[in-house]
Amino acid sequence: MTAATHIITLGCRLNAAESAAMRRLAGEAGLADAVVVNTCAVTNEAVRTARQTIRRARRERPGARIIVTGCAAQTAPEAFTAMGEVDAVIGNQEKLNAHEWRALAANDDPVVRVDDIMSVRETAGHMIDGYGDRARAFLQVQNGCDHRCTFCIIPYGRGNARSVPLAEAVAQARRLVDAGHREIVLTGVDLTSWGTDLDGAPRLGALVGAILDAAPDLYRLRLSSIDGAEIDAELFERITSDERVAPHLHLSLQAGDNLILKRMKRRHSREQAIALCQAIRARRPDVAFGADIIAGFPTETEAMFVRSLDLVDDAGLSFLHVFGFSPREGTPAARMPQLARTVVKERAARLRAKGRAALHGFLDGLVGREADGVIESGGRARLGNFASVRLPKTGETGAVARLRLSARDGDALVGEIVS
Repeated sequence: MTAATHIITLGCRLNAAESAAMRRLAGEAGLADAVVVNTCAVTNEAVRTARQTIRRARRERPGARIIVTGCAAQTAPEAFTAMGEVDAVIGNQEKLNAHEWRALAANDDPVVRVDDIMSVRETAGHMIDGYGDRARAFLQVQNGCDHRCTFCIIPYGRGNARSVPLAEAVAQARRLVDAGHREIVLTGVDLTSWGTDLDGAPRLGALVGAILDAAPDLYRLRLSSIDGAEIDAELFERITSDERVAPHLHLSLQAGDNLILKRMKRRHSREQAIALCQAIRARRPDVAFGADIIAGFPTETEAMFVRSLDLVDDAGLSFLHVFGFSPREGTPAARMPQLARTVVKERAARLRAKGRAALHGFLDGLVGREADGVIESGGRARLGNFASVRLPKTGETGAVARLRLSARDGDALVGEIVS
């Protein structure tokens, strides 16, 4: 019996959504006995992880073809082509093209197919009927980014911003709901820039409103990482007044010091970030905030770093995604005066510790309450505020259950289904 294609996903939720699309495309093309590594390029560590993953895949599947794709493959295809373990490298646009997968299945040359991602203007027809289990479906509505933050390599891996037209996104959301998904997660590289390339330049709030209005049976709509500087009035209104929008926002903040934010070419200030969190929380007290924050950015002093630490409390952040700064070749930040790696690692560790303390305090505040959660596989449920709940006895995956939250165990809650 021929072994099936195995896909290893590294990095963001968008990669996870695209891995599901690739799994379908590979199956339809008849590709077998292959390992596809969908890489991330956000940091040097992510690229190292990709290389380690490829070597491990070769050891574990010595006879399989190793195919590398994703952002690291798009930005540095030659580095992966040079690896003896790698049989083929395909770019971020190519990985969503059925023709490419048929060529791979036929073992056609060339083994490297990575075109200029900046030339891509259309969205690929690869939206999927959800992936994973029935707990939730991920709906990609945007790709690429037009911003040029000084630390970020991702625009060179994803290309310029491009959006799925509103009608197509709404129709797909309705299909996902009709298929039984109770929760939909909207994803994109720069999600809040959705619509800027479409006729009339609609804003994300219009898309969120259209999905909610067209799919009244949708239990919950969740937003992936968003840029607070791009939240429009309609989106703010939906977030704060429509209970079907999950009370959890993951913000792309990156730093808590204004000079560092300026050197990053971010479009918000520390004060604006705090004010946004306060304004949303004032109208929706149950909301929880997460954030990406970089520790050890070039020229960051100890005092500047402390302002990032303080931002956790000042903005009321509960879920932190911490990056130790990693210079990416070709970005302006890589040419700035760098901090010692020991300083970067030490600050990242302090920031992660701060984040864990904030998360534990947030979860402790939920103990003793009841809340609704979506049942996931593996004996867990997920609350609207993104808190994970371990369940000794679980229910049907994808079902919504009333949970009694009895304790905190590490980074998760412990609960039981009461109805």
